[in-house]
Amino acid sequence: MTKSSDGGHAHGGHAHGGHAHGGPAPRGHAHGGHAHGDDAKAPAPAPRPELSAGSGRGKWIHFDAPSGIAGDMTVAALLDLGVPLSVVEAAVAAVGIPGVSVQAQGVFRGAIAATSFVVHPTPEDRERTLGEILALLDASGLEAGVRDLSKRIFMRLGRAEAKVHRIALMDVAFHEVGAVDAIVDIVGAAACIDYLGAEISASPLPVGRGFVECRHGILPLPAPATLECLTGVPTYDGGIDAELVTPTGAAIISTVAREFCRFPSWTPEAIGWGAGTRKLADRPNALRAILGFRGTEPHVNPGTHAVLEANMDDATGEVIGHAVEVLLAAGALDVWINSVTMKKGRPGLVLHALAPFEEAESVAATMLRETPSIGVRWSAYSRLERPRRQIQVTTPFGDVPVKVSSGPFGPAEIKPEFDRCAELAAASGVPVRSVIQSAFDAAIAAVGADSD
Repeated sequence: MTKSSDGGHAHGGHAHGGHAHGGPAPRGHAHGGHAHGDDAKAPAPAPRPELSAGSGRGKWIHFDAPSGIAGDMTVAALLDLGVPLSVVEAAVAAVGIPGVSVQAQGVFRGAIAATSFVVHPTPEDRERTLGEILALLDASGLEAGVRDLSKRIFMRLGRAEAKVHRIALMDVAFHEVGAVDAIVDIVGAAACIDYLGAEISASPLPVGRGFVECRHGILPLPAPATLECLTGVPTYDGGIDAELVTPTGAAIISTVAREFCRFPSWTPEAIGWGAGTRKLADRPNALRAILGFRGTEPHVNPGTHAVLEANMDDATGEVIGHAVEVLLAAGALDVWINSVTMKKGRPGLVLHALAPFEEAESVAATMLRETPSIGVRWSAYSRLERPRRQIQVTTPFGDVPVKVSSGPFGPAEIKPEFDRCAELAAASGVPVRSVIQSAFDAAIAAVGADSD
């Protein structure tokens, strides 16, 4: 029987009896994983090349889980794949729980060099209800995509717990799942997946046998909440008396994976290994994350953005002007128009829109809906972008938001928000250029002409 440890990390937890998965685990270690004992840390592991934001668009990440899956193993595998640790650190900070820090460290699991994900939780660590966790996420500073995915994962876990205990969804009281380290696992995994933008697949999951002793008694493995989360997910006998899939791991992978298969036909591009924290007798305890293109033939990077175009010779100026505004609201990053001569000498125009590649179909549908065009074409492009941010500066006329684009490309590009400048100019009775120049000068003083 696997017994819980009072101080160890239960992996995802059970709503009314958090089941620690295995023997005692030292506080602060990768809490969702089933440990590989005292395997030596990798001596000064070489860092993986970092992946850039959006570098997974048009690609897939396949989670190969011969030893199962847990929340911390998922985050660790994505970090080892190349997601910068700063992505997780920023997401954890945005949740707003004080006193929490995270760490990625190199370890060996058998002969495999891997990354483990370590959480140093606050002493205030306590159980939380599903309602409290959702409220915490709603009040956080998380980006919308990360927040929404985190909530979806918690909702799946909450529905599983509610079904097991036959209680109302919002009455579910998590123990280990509500603890800080498990919140970090779920938010961290969501942040990594959102950062890359890839589609997700996974292998069928091995499930262990035996029992787990929890706060309120003994439960069979796989734990009831885990099995509920795995509804619709292919599983098989893992052949070992140990917990291989934790509730948190099950909730994450069943939420994000579009399909489950032994191994896809594809071209691998990068591989990462995420370490668990308990020793397994018959296998290295590690989760493999593989980034690549689907299909057997070599692929060319399809790009991160799409340029959409539609030819028209029967659209009025009012219709086109309205379409420009609606396309921008629908997710287009930029919209522009060219005049052309069409067949039979008819004057016409080409409406163009630039959008993130994953928004191409939605923007194309908007273009068809809002214009007389009967077809939209688009092509994929890659884009090199300056890092950008927005600051607020104070001028004699009032406060003005200013966009600052920096990076290793020479002096920063500084652009005061025109609409705000025009509003202040009208209120002060001065030319708008005066307000723009004042805001520009204030921004230069704030960030420096050579800011990067």
